[in-house]
Amino acid sequence: MPDRHASTATLPLDLAPQAEPARRVQVLLPLPLTGPYDYLAPAELNLEPGSVVVVPLARRELVGVVWDTPLNQAEEDGAAARKTVPLEKLRPILEVLAVPPLTEVARRFLVWVADYTLAAPGAVLRMALSSPSALEEPKPITLYQRCDTPDSESLRLTPARKRVLAELDEGPARSLADLAQAAGVGPSVVKGLTEAGVLEALEVVQEPRFAAPDLDCAGPVLSGQQAAAAESLRGAVDAGEFSVTLLDGVTGSGKTEVYFEAIAAAIAAGRQALVLLPEIALSAQWLERFERRFGVAPALWHSDLTSAQRRMTWRAIAHGRAPVVVGARSALFLPYPDLGLIVVDEEHESAFKQEDGVTYHARDMAVVRAQLGGIPAVLVSATPSLESLNNVKTGRYRALHLPERHGGAVLPDVGLIDLRQDKPEKLQGLGPGWLSPALRQAITETLAAGEQVLLFLNRRGYAPLTLCRACGHRLQCPNCTAWLVEHRLAGRLQCHHCGHASRLPPACPDCGAEGTLTACGPGVERLAEEVKVLYPQARQAMMTSDTLTGPDAAAELMRQVQAREIDLLIGTQIVAKGHHFPHLTLVGVVDADLGLYGGDLRAAERTYQLLHQVAGRAGRAEHRGRVLLQTAEPDHPVMQALAAPVGKGGVQEGGRDTFFDAEAAAREAAGLPPFGRLAALILSGPDARQLDEAARALARLAPRVEGVTILGPAPAPLAVLRGRHRRRFLVKAPRSFRLQPLLRAWLGQAKMPNAVRLQVDIDPYSFL
Repeated sequence: MPDRHASTATLPLDLAPQAEPARRVQVLLPLPLTGPYDYLAPAELNLEPGSVVVVPLARRELVGVVWDTPLNQAEEDGAAARKTVPLEKLRPILEVLAVPPLTEVARRFLVWVADYTLAAPGAVLRMALSSPSALEEPKPITLYQRCDTPDSESLRLTPARKRVLAELDEGPARSLADLAQAAGVGPSVVKGLTEAGVLEALEVVQEPRFAAPDLDCAGPVLSGQQAAAAESLRGAVDAGEFSVTLLDGVTGSGKTEVYFEAIAAAIAAGRQALVLLPEIALSAQWLERFERRFGVAPALWHSDLTSAQRRMTWRAIAHGRAPVVVGARSALFLPYPDLGLIVVDEEHESAFKQEDGVTYHARDMAVVRAQLGGIPAVLVSATPSLESLNNVKTGRYRALHLPERHGGAVLPDVGLIDLRQDKPEKLQGLGPGWLSPALRQAITETLAAGEQVLLFLNRRGYAPLTLCRACGHRLQCPNCTAWLVEHRLAGRLQCHHCGHASRLPPACPDCGAEGTLTACGPGVERLAEEVKVLYPQARQAMMTSDTLTGPDAAAELMRQVQAREIDLLIGTQIVAKGHHFPHLTLVGVVDADLGLYGGDLRAAERTYQLLHQVAGRAGRAEHRGRVLLQTAEPDHPVMQALAAPVGKGGVQEGGRDTFFDAEAAAREAAGLPPFGRLAALILSGPDARQLDEAARALARLAPRVEGVTILGPAPAPLAVLRGRHRRRFLVKAPRSFRLQPLLRAWLGQAKMPNAVRLQVDIDPYSFL
């Protein structure tokens, strides 16, 4: 909280000028409240809509935003009722903070998100004010500059003093440390010149800024297809109007370099650009490409930033001193004063869906933000989501296609290994093997040729399940209905849902038998053991969220792979996210069927996207790549689409389009997204009986509307999560039906016990 008593913006009310009367204003607070509160605006405060202010609430002082945007009809009715409170009973605003006001577009966007997701407006505002320390004005720093005085001519100038003065003659005012270092002197020399009146000390407040990208930096030479796509995107930016373009290109087609041209156009127009990435902390290669193209680093926004970095970045963005921002989904809510372009890279990624707190999909909200601001949005993917493809088909979005890899490279050949016929063999000392003879032979040949191998298994740890051979007991998380995953390298069992961790017990906790606990199924650590036995000379590394703890670790691993210090890489889904491995020619997918089932309506689509992205890591340079998928269902439509032949020009013919057409037809027949609407209601509580009573009471209030189906309540697949029991409703409606008013009216009748939480998830992606 800023120290308002040290601020010059606040005057005691009894000393304030009374030329103008105080007035009533609304202030939205970053709390889960239904709407803004009324406050008294003293006449001496310079207030405008969007001003960030400090107000009293009970015995606290909170930061809020002066609000002028209606939230919804219920809030407008409530606001009318609140205005009956006499003006003299309102508490006054205490201070206006020295940050730019939230723009009208930003305020309208926050309202839109709250209304669409049925979240409290204050909860959405909290995402925009996500760095409390950034609201404090920077502390002044002392700079030294040359000061011509009569005394300076008679001053004895030593060589050290001459060097200090020479530094200031050639440049602007400098800090004590910078000036002393540049002149090669001690701080006492600078202070001595100041005491003598030759230098002047200035107290200056400096706002952080990021270096402007160099638009004259020579970018890569674009192919004809790339140049045409780049010109189209530049035209959209120059038009300064809302549009959505799907940049659809195969892996390695140069999509990033193409949308860099749109970023350059936005910067040239004096506007800011935002790029959303699904895994910003692991995107070291993307950042290297950006710096090569523009000569500077962009402003980063992600969860690994320190508090100081977040503070500096937030203020730079708010003051318009961060030309390009690259961030995770939360970067969408930062206070841009003049945003001119939004790019959503890997737009199909489920990581763009926020599951906790305010539930939203950053891709969809990015399109809304672009529409409200009247600016272009670019969605980028080699495997676009069915939602985006349908929007192109219906004319809502336009599409640009890059069907060929850049530089003459061609797509890899994809082969299927039928595990029913080509079964992995047992390994002495390890038990069942997980690599089939065909895949083992391909690995041997690739390593012998001096090329690199990637083995993909989307399962962290050593084994997903540990059970007792004596009684069949399975080790389960005490807080969730989930098995504990063994992480042998870390020496622990861990729940991937709540984070609970414990040591592997010496005996079965159920029957007490010793030596009977056994790991079942492979994780990447178990796969690494098998690789070590089969290929002892190969230099291997793992690429998982457990082994890469941040951007620096990711950058170092990328360097090792590119320097050919690693022969065999074992990874989970993070290896699929845009990495370039020029000498990697073989990708082996150990369990291609993983993820195909489980009740998720997007299971097939997600599996295809993930495996297609993984396959794209093979053969990115002059080396032709190949991909082998181990599957027990080679006839599944996903496997057939992935293994579609590569035709003339190195372009895969028909596989993807055929699969997505069939997937779209099945979804449309069932009325599922993107051809219908879904909303999930998740109730949770510590007491199962109380929770069931609350769920039944809510079910009795359920509206009956033609065309709308309400399923539930039913236990969620994860019936207990973090110690709380969970029940779910699923609401299904036609595409043309707006669910929010129905849900708002329904839930407005319900009175939940204090211990029961209700979460609304519009357009759910997770069905756990």
